[in-house]
Amino acid sequence: MITVTVIGFDGGPLSDPARAALAEATLVVGGRRHLDAVGADIPPAATRLVLGALDGMFEEIARHEHVCVIASGDPGFFGIVRQLREYGLEISVLPAPSSVATAFAAIGLSWDDAIVVSAHGRELRPVANVCRAFPKVAVLTGPGTGAKELGAVLPDRTFVVAQRLGHPDQRIDTLSSHAAAHAEFADPHVLLCLDESRLTSERGWIAGFAGVPGRWALAESEFTHRASMITKSEIRALALAKLGPRPGRLVWDIGSGSGSVGVECARFGAAVLAVERDAESCDRIRANAATHDVTVEVVTADALSVLARLPQPDAVFVGGGGTDVIAACAETPATTVVVALAAIERVPETISILTKTGRTADGALLQSSRLSALPGDAHRFAATNPVFLLWGERR
Repeated sequence: MITVTVIGFDGGPLSDPARAALAEATLVVGGRRHLDAVGADIPPAATRLVLGALDGMFEEIARHEHVCVIASGDPGFFGIVRQLREYGLEISVLPAPSSVATAFAAIGLSWDDAIVVSAHGRELRPVANVCRAFPKVAVLTGPGTGAKELGAVLPDRTFVVAQRLGHPDQRIDTLSSHAAAHAEFADPHVLLCLDESRLTSERGWIAGFAGVPGRWALAESEFTHRASMITKSEIRALALAKLGPRPGRLVWDIGSGSGSVGVECARFGAAVLAVERDAESCDRIRANAATHDVTVEVVTADALSVLARLPQPDAVFVGGGGTDVIAACAETPATTVVVALAAIERVPETISILTKTGRTADGALLQSSRLSALPGDAHRFAATNPVFLLWGERR
């Protein structure tokens, strides 16, 4: 029977159980720097396997009875424990503090409210979108998905870059995201991405992202708006269902107005870019985002003048603008484009635009009647203006 012990290493002395496991090992697997660091505790007769990729590791493990795997920090936290278990091995784990915990400890900052994402071997875009949406994010980086690359695509953030944690040459650098885009860092490293304007000392009860908000399609009274110029809650409910906002996705809110759609998407954990040409409306969007404690990046401009320069969206909501704006949004790689229209004449052209860009078009005419009070404790249902909600989806 194969016994596999996974030892978390943080640069410090090994625990007695870890040293005892190594003393019995006939195979020790780990990165070169880990094997060098614990070399004095590895039996001379034991085989050492330098771990670059996982290729060949399991075949070598099958040839031994007592195996130790050395990994950074807590191997059960975005670590090798999952792969070993998936291969069917019975393992015991001796963890050290995770690299994320160590990085936050190095700057004396609590992290129970942090979002932790792994960029190792993954696309950069979803990771960047999480960093846009949340004020405190820890990123486990990889080649091509580190502080340099994230700094080049993110707005102003504070970066804390932790390199070679637990080693004598450990280095902690604090710099702006813009400065990080022009710097070099050792791979891999831990990146803490902080929006210091939104960091709070409020004590929560659940770690990280709290999940779907308890309410959505909020009443118009929960937003600042101008003369009822706001996407009504019934329209917002269906729009949210089609946009599918969630962590890792970027939603454009074009012709944002009060920003109600963008703010609600941000409440679901999505990154949001709101484009609105009216400066006073932009101030309202920022105020509404602050009221609901979310991040919405606001761009004050005519949509057609800036869309080509914005990060590519996963979904788009068009609440204002002509068919030329709709066409420009439909040309993006977004999987879903949702358009709200008041005029029936614009419906056929919008359907045509969505279809010509490879999307399956669908839609609904939404008209609701709301309970309204009358004198003498009587009530009636008062009709709201009808809205055509169209959407085009690309599978």
